[in-house]
Amino acid sequence: MTADFIGPLVPELALFALAVVVLAVGLVRRPRAADTPDLLLGGLAIVGVAGVAALTFRAGVATSLWGGAFVNDPLALFAKRLFLGATALSILASLAVSRRALTMRAPEYLFALLSSALGMLVLASARELVLLFVAFELMSIPLYVLTGFLKDEAVAPEAALKFFLIGAASSAVVVYGMSFVYGGTGTTELAALPLALSQGDPFVRLGLALLLAGLGFKIAAFPFHMWAPDSYEAASTPFVAWLSVAPKAAGFVAIVRLYLEGVGPASLFWMPVVATLAGLTIVAGNLMAIPQQNIKRMLAYSGVAHIGYMLVGLAALSSSGVAMVLFYLVAYLFGNMGAFFVVEVVSQSEKSDGIDAYRGLAQRSPLLALAMLIFLLSLGGIPFVAGFWAKLYVFWAAIDRGLFGLVFLGAVLTVVALYYYLLVARQMYIEAPASTDAVRVPTWLAVAIAICAAGVVGVGLYPEPWVRAALQVAATLFS
Repeated sequence: MTADFIGPLVPELALFALAVVVLAVGLVRRPRAADTPDLLLGGLAIVGVAGVAALTFRAGVATSLWGGAFVNDPLALFAKRLFLGATALSILASLAVSRRALTMRAPEYLFALLSSALGMLVLASARELVLLFVAFELMSIPLYVLTGFLKDEAVAPEAALKFFLIGAASSAVVVYGMSFVYGGTGTTELAALPLALSQGDPFVRLGLALLLAGLGFKIAAFPFHMWAPDSYEAASTPFVAWLSVAPKAAGFVAIVRLYLEGVGPASLFWMPVVATLAGLTIVAGNLMAIPQQNIKRMLAYSGVAHIGYMLVGLAALSSSGVAMVLFYLVAYLFGNMGAFFVVEVVSQSEKSDGIDAYRGLAQRSPLLALAMLIFLLSLGGIPFVAGFWAKLYVFWAAIDRGLFGLVFLGAVLTVVALYYYLLVARQMYIEAPASTDAVRVPTWLAVAIAICAAGVVGVGLYPEPWVRAALQVAATLFS
């Protein structure tokens, strides 16, 4: 292989090598205590992921392979850094989990996680339908395994099976949609879509509609969200924190590739479709989150609502709209992953994921309660944390395109969302604690929570560099 071939693939090849090394080291090591996290493998994985992230800054922008089917453009590099950052945080938090399934089978767990991340990296660069599908499957198949990884838990096998069956159905829909696109264009290259759509080809439009339905499953948009609550409840919380962010970000990158960059001027045809999907997702996610008593299920439905807010930015079909979706993903990474890490701490202490487990947390662990409050305020869009700017900028982008009704709906449902977020805050700060014992925060989880809290506060106080970077990425798609 020549250097011209290897160069664009350096981050992907490095991540693949890391996954193999982690698995090989785990297989040859001596057995350890069942309740001791594998710090060697975890540390190796974190350092390796950080190294791969550094390689994305050395990858040549706009370098491509296979006639443009694989490209390292600014969008791809931005997304890859986001995926790798989320992966490193998830692995860091998993070092504090002492469950037997994660300690004794750490090599398999890390290999599956890194393999899924590899699929995301390839997906971010894919500009051809077959490569796009292969990348999606490489990302998705390990997710089914990881969802049921805690197989001793009663709900894990059921959740993994449900996730797999719905995922298989969505993959079938995606392939079916691709077949119509291929039949209408005679090629799997995205560059052929604008001409076919300008000619009003009904098969291409049908194919893209089916593709949107399949991608709706990947991002957990309504009504394709059914897998999320059960999967979140059953799986390991550090993995769920990653599942709630990285695969959804990958789905949004694919939607941008197909429906903005791919179809060109014909993207206006999809504005009403995406706007309707956004509105339904916001309403359904927020309303279904209200009655939840399990905090992981509540955050699952909250995540559905946040997907709706991001779809508002995509519905604008503008450079600023796409940029604000990318900025939203950064804010959501810190806020949502941080909230799940706090959930893991409380779950280890109270042996419960119920919202009532947070009673009096502020008296027992003031810093932990403050961190959770910061994350909830960011998810709720309260000034001046990262989530506030994310929602505000997305709404501004939609207003610039005349989507006043959608913005009004989103603003109203944002107030509704504050209700169920503040229910958790009420438990932490107003309700009396059931115990006076301090909540023990494992070291590695404390580090992960601190990083997320710093991200939420830092981006909230000074969002300008992140916004500028997102605008620069989006500008290349509309140049």
